[in-house]
Amino acid sequence: MSDDRQPHRADLPIVSLLPNIVTIAAICAGMSAIRFGFEGQFKAAVIMVLVAGILDGLDGRLARLLKSESAMGAELDSLADFVNFGVTPALVLYAWGLQGTNSAGWIAVLMFAISCVMRLARFNIDSKSEISGQQPDRFVGVPAPAGAFLVLLPMLLSFLVDDPDFIPPALVGIYMICIGFLMISRIPTYSFKKTRVSRKNVKYLLLGFAFLAAGLLTRTWATLIVLNLAYSGSVLWAWFNRNKPDSP
Repeated sequence: MSDDRQPHRADLPIVSLLPNIVTIAAICAGMSAIRFGFEGQFKAAVIMVLVAGILDGLDGRLARLLKSESAMGAELDSLADFVNFGVTPALVLYAWGLQGTNSAGWIAVLMFAISCVMRLARFNIDSKSEISGQQPDRFVGVPAPAGAFLVLLPMLLSFLVDDPDFIPPALVGIYMICIGFLMISRIPTYSFKKTRVSRKNVKYLLLGFAFLAAGLLTRTWATLIVLNLAYSGSVLWAWFNRNKPDSP
């Protein structure tokens, strides 16, 4: 006689689904950004892209913390990355400043989105390969979330000066294509996931985070621009130091 009190073998604890729930929430944020963009609410659209990026950084960590990694979760995360960081920022930029450029602006959108999906495909292959050629502390090319953040720089600048025509559309399109090439390039870029800090410097890190949070709350666009330029600087630094041996 079966015991109904025993959990079914196919049942899953709800907490194990939390990483996938976060991933789906990230997709909702990305899709909402597209809606806000075509409704003319561009600041809200940018915020939603950033929210999608934060959620993307949480789902994988939650999966590892809860030991609930799965093949479905990995595929869902990859598809979410394409929607949130390939399609969404490209369409938001198109709605913001490229609709009047005829086919040229749309070509830039397609180039960026295709570069993003190629970047994600290469990352997936490297992740499954025993020999990926990728160092533990570096990525090959600019990661998709970072590419989405970088490509929003023209919008951030326009928000700061409160002038939507601050940057010519042609320059925006060229910039989009350049960021797309950075994503599919072989340029080594730093991965900050495994960055460690000594205990004596923890207090400075926390103070820096507090300063950053204050900047985001009071001078949002200026702070995001500084972060954008700082990451661009790290890409250049990694490129210049690509052939130097790592310190032991």
